Amino acid sequence: MARARSEERRAEILRAALEVIAERGYRGASLASVAERVGLTQQGLLHYFPTKEALLVAVLEERDQWDTGGAGLSPEAWRLDLMASLVDYNAMRPGVVQTFSALLGESVTDEHPAKEFFTQRYALVREGMAGALRTEYGDRLPGGLTPEQAAPLLVAVMDGLQYQWLLDPGSVDMPGAFRDFLSLLRPTP
Repeated sequence: MARARSEERRAEILRAALEVIAERGYRGASLASVAERVGLTQQGLLHYFPTKEALLVAVLEERDQWDTGGAGLSPEAWRLDLMASLVDYNAMRPGVVQTFSALLGESVTDEHPAKEFFTQRYALVREGMAGALRTEYGDRLPGGLTPEQAAPLLVAVMDGLQYQWLLDPGSVDMPGAFRDFLSLLRPTP
């Protein structure tokens, strides 16, 4: 019972941290503001997450679990039909996409606490997408690229569409544009 309550509290903290980061950015978010949101002292929050950096990485890892229905970044998370569904899902939650995008942008700076997370995450995502493309098309896509050549392009399309959609959601149909891109991968009749 105590373990279940601890897990519930941890999940509550992660949701609150995501909200605070969405509102203030990582640099503007404080452990005290997250603790206050969940009714803890900062010391109480440190029981669950010993540093702000540990909390940030836990939020990012949890987001990947939410996005993939618990599959995380495992190979089964990267089927092309599931990628299109993920883009649909993201279009319904701009705050989460905005937070992720802002943290990604911040993470390219030296010594950012999420830099290693994103570097490793993108390696896994490219690998997973290459596997999904290989499952769908074999060793060569219809245009002649290998799955490993096409995977970073697929990631770039997904992330680039997110940024365009965040900046001008009325002009960019993120799910529709992603499906249009997937149609470019199919063989021509």
